[in-house]
Amino acid sequence: MRFFIKFNLYFFLFNLLIINALANNNQPRTRCTIHDFHTSIAEVNYNEKSQSLEVSLRVFTDDFEIALGKPNGIAELRLDNSKKYNDLIKKYLEANFYFADGKNQKLLLSFIGKELEGDVTWLYFEFPLKKSLKGYQLKNAVLTELFDDQSNLVNIFYKKQKRTHLFKRGEVSQKLDFTI
Repeated sequence: MRFFIKFNLYFFLFNLLIINALANNNQPRTRCTIHDFHTSIAEVNYNEKSQSLEVSLRVFTDDFEIALGKPNGIAELRLDNSKKYNDLIKKYLEANFYFADGKNQKLLLSFIGKELEGDVTWLYFEFPLKKSLKGYQLKNAVLTELFDDQSNLVNIFYKKQKRTHLFKRGEVSQKLDFTI
């Protein structure tokens, strides 16, 4: 009898979890997505064939919507798979994520697109790089204007070298130390 009660309790809890997951799976994203930390992660890969730095940047969608909407007077900006806000995204990235040479000349950013995945958005963009990355600096101030605790991690893969950089409010620019 005790086994039967225990089995039914587990069966009930399992079904409750499944039903809850299925019920919430098709719900639209809401602004009440809460996360305890504010972070972005970027991977930068040098493509020798196209001579460009290819960037994949992951941000929390709700935070990024606020960062895009607030300075542009759009109270309820909602990202989707359309190209509706691509110009705003490019403008934001040009100001907050860029490579600059020793003369503070920025590399030209080319926005490729975005991909929404659950509560995060992947941003894809690239910078043409016709010469060495040696002597460049990277600025990553993504979302630091919104959150004191924002941390931005960037992994850079360049000509068989890997560097990891951590950016946060007050420390948004770092000189790159590649030897080639």
